[in-house]
Amino acid sequence: MTPRERMLTALDRGTPDRVPLDIWATGEVWAKLFQHFGTQDAGEVKRRLHVDGLAGVDAAYVGAPVPTYENGVTEDYWGMRYRPVPYDTGVYHEQCHYPIAFARTVADLDEYRWPSADWFDFSVVRERCEAVRHLPIMAGYTAPFYFFNKLRGLEQSLMDLALDPELSHVIIGRICGFFYDFTDRLLEAAGGLVDVTQLTDDFGSQTGLLISTAMFDDYFLPHYQRLAKMMKDHGARILHHDDGAMWELLPRLVEVGVDILNPVQYRCGPVDLRWLKETYGHALAFHGGVDNQEVLPFGSVDDVVAEVRRCLATLGKGGGYVMAPCHNLQAVTPIENIVALYETAYAEGWY
Repeated sequence: MTPRERMLTALDRGTPDRVPLDIWATGEVWAKLFQHFGTQDAGEVKRRLHVDGLAGVDAAYVGAPVPTYENGVTEDYWGMRYRPVPYDTGVYHEQCHYPIAFARTVADLDEYRWPSADWFDFSVVRERCEAVRHLPIMAGYTAPFYFFNKLRGLEQSLMDLALDPELSHVIIGRICGFFYDFTDRLLEAAGGLVDVTQLTDDFGSQTGLLISTAMFDDYFLPHYQRLAKMMKDHGARILHHDDGAMWELLPRLVEVGVDILNPVQYRCGPVDLRWLKETYGHALAFHGGVDNQEVLPFGSVDDVVAEVRRCLATLGKGGGYVMAPCHNLQAVTPIENIVALYETAYAEGWY
């Protein structure tokens, strides 16, 4: 099979010739991979690791220029600002400004310049898709709860849901209004070439949900239903990325029409991979799963080999699985563990 055929078969819960592979990694990890393989070509690194992968496509931003700042601070078209924060093992760009944290009433929201799909040129989308048709194409990133957190600040947004329903509903409605218009125009411009789009969020913590299922049903489920219908009408598979212990939401996500679950952080909760596959494998393909909280950064090569085999025997049983780390490979991960992941999966992942 070609990488495209292999990936799409797995994403459609079928059985390809082998388990397809994907990779997420921080910049520091990519630098180590370039050094290890003696190349600066990410495509060559992926080839050496037997990665199949997805191709990302987007519209072109043509709105007003975003402001520039000193000391590495950046701003996006939402008005969210980020600053580089060095840690012992690498640098992360942490959010340092929340554009509507100031709002106390619905009227206050009019002071904010809400993004518009008109700020994007969609005429380039079809050509960009045509250039990467050797891989499955993923386009569109819709994340209502996550962007509510990023606009208000995590603590304030969680308090809003409990204490100010009117303000919360209006903010979430405007966020979803933008995402709906943007994604609808994006998928329309692609002319049916987009294979996967994201209806995604971060509802999970290390031990459970950040909000109750009742809050999800009240604030987010109606928007999820409307967004998912539009995505399905365009013929796109829906990938839901959700960090942490988000397992209580799975019945609702399946009912909405989610097709693919990522990144499967099974240590959060925790959750049993065999149960997850047996309970939801009829409705969901799984993308990720290989533990990067303990095994990949701190385990031995033998531990990584055992982890890969466990994921193959559970999530990979009968197809419907794309193997990848359960989020970005971190800078503390030994290069030999990364290589062991992909070499073992390639050698032993054939059906």
